[in-house]
Amino acid sequence: MPHLAGVVVELVERVVGGITLHARVRAVDARCPHCGTVSGRVHGRYLRRLSDAAVSGACVVIELLVRRFRCLNAACTAVTFVEQVAGLTSPHARFTPLLRGMLTSIAVALAGRPGSRLATALGVPVAKDTLLRLLRALPEEAVGQVRVLGVDDFALRKGDSYSTILVDLERRRPVGVLPGREAEPLAAWLAGHPEVEIVCRDRGGAYAEGARTGAPQAVQIADGWHLWKNLGEAVEKTVAAHHACVRTVFANTVAPTPPPVDDIWQLPPPAADAMLDVCGRERRLVTRTRERYAAVQQLLADGSSLEQICRTLRLDRSTVRRFARATTIDELLVNATNRTSILDAYTAHLHQRWNEGCRDSAQLHQKIRALGFRGSIQTTRRYLRPFKTITVAPAVAPRPAPRPRRIVRWIMTNPGNLPEEDALTLKEIRAGCPELDATTRHVRDFAAMLRDRSGDQLPAWMERVEHNDLPALHSLVNGLRRDQDAVIAGLSSNGAPGRCAVEL
Repeated sequence: MPHLAGVVVELVERVVGGITLHARVRAVDARCPHCGTVSGRVHGRYLRRLSDAAVSGACVVIELLVRRFRCLNAACTAVTFVEQVAGLTSPHARFTPLLRGMLTSIAVALAGRPGSRLATALGVPVAKDTLLRLLRALPEEAVGQVRVLGVDDFALRKGDSYSTILVDLERRRPVGVLPGREAEPLAAWLAGHPEVEIVCRDRGGAYAEGARTGAPQAVQIADGWHLWKNLGEAVEKTVAAHHACVRTVFANTVAPTPPPVDDIWQLPPPAADAMLDVCGRERRLVTRTRERYAAVQQLLADGSSLEQICRTLRLDRSTVRRFARATTIDELLVNATNRTSILDAYTAHLHQRWNEGCRDSAQLHQKIRALGFRGSIQTTRRYLRPFKTITVAPAVAPRPAPRPRRIVRWIMTNPGNLPEEDALTLKEIRAGCPELDATTRHVRDFAAMLRDRSGDQLPAWMERVEHNDLPALHSLVNGLRRDQDAVIAGLSSNGAPGRCAVEL
């Protein structure tokens, strides 16, 4: 602990919730922080409590006995001063520099509540407001020279008030927040930074005007993320306009029906394995037994006694003894899975009545109660639930049409990443709706331009779109034409300048 080199630790005390170090300053005299005069004349003493970094997960508090000295320089403005220990204390601080640095790092990474939870788990409980104060106390880094600037809107309160955030895309850090989303503040900021060579922005007209006015020397690039987002919005409008075609396609096809089942004994059993539930998952009792067996055996291997294992796992001694004496997990699982039920004597009657056509749980419950069953109706319902889930579907059931959002996702997804079932469904939709077929082709061509950085193909792509009756895509093309140079630059640039501020 090098930060304790300047003190003498007289006592280490274990207290509830942590460790307390009682210490005093090693030096005999101290230097006045105002005039630099060395003084050995003690005026008084008092205790300072400093929180330090945790030791083995335990909170550490240093109770340091410090002295207040009289300054021997009559011309000094300070009559008395308090001694400080290098690396351990600072005026008015309640954290050691070591702990303050740790908490500041946590605040930078996680900010308030998440940082407070992490610090508590590390043995340094601290309030979220304290972490935020440490974060605000950090000196702001100078903006410096910005060559590639990202511009995007920033929601102070979504749907109500917005600002403009500026990001240095090469250093990946914000450099400013401007009021509103108008052109004038951006132009004024750019006028003070003539070194900006590239402005990466969305397709908003205000930002385009601000960049043109404030930085005429800079190349404007329409951000690729926003271009893809704009295309997705146009596709969503197109799918919504032609969803009637999709419903027609699916109305003419029927969903596959399972073969009819006449006898309950032909149904698959509710649990083919006694360790599985009716859904085919491992029963919770089996999972818990495996986890407890592994934990008990691990603690035994580490040398823990049965009493220690009981306290650690919070289990009864007889339970721990049973898990400790078991040579294999199978011994325990036999007892966990071979449990009898009060319904076992009446299952044959339930099967018989079910096969005869009685499918009402309440009626079946009354029948077995007449035979002597004393359980609740919930027990009967739980037993019959697997049989009720295996029912015969209607002979003719039209397939439900997928929602527009799902179709948009299929169209906007790389065909190589689509599951086979989704790809086949999209193929059916394209075959039944020429407009959506054309939309899918245009989207994939645009994605190829983004991937291959071939912005020179944009004019030809816009001409192909205009040949189809797709109003939403026509509106997108009209917007791209107004900002064509920036869009072509965005489609042609390498990955770095095209990264949008909002993505960072």
